[in-house]
Amino acid sequence: MNSLTPFPGPGRAQDVVAFHRTELNVILSLYGRMVAAGEWRDYGISSLRDVAIFSVFRRTAEHPLYRIEKRPKLRSKQGQYAVISMEGQVLKRGHDLRTVLRVLERKLIRAVD
Repeated sequence: MNSLTPFPGPGRAQDVVAFHRTELNVILSLYGRMVAAGEWRDYGISSLRDVAIFSVFRRTAEHPLYRIEKRPKLRSKQGQYAVISMEGQVLKRGHDLRTVLRVLERKLIRAVD
């Protein structure tokens, strides 16, 4: 007959890992500078059960150039933040998001002719 589907309660939102507003401010600040430099054009955010991922693209239809991942389970071990390249290589991992993102800021430094 009529089967009722229960409305997801407040416990469902805690099952997903997401970036906090302060973390997104740091990431989007770097993203804006890279867009202004013409290096990046698009991004995507995924919030999954164990990991939150900020993917950076040069073009929309490509694989991501870099993935910025947040894994809270690694907080007490290697650090919860990581920057991963297109090939899957971990470029930098650590506890502080700003220091982890410095590996990408090096791309902005160019010689002036």
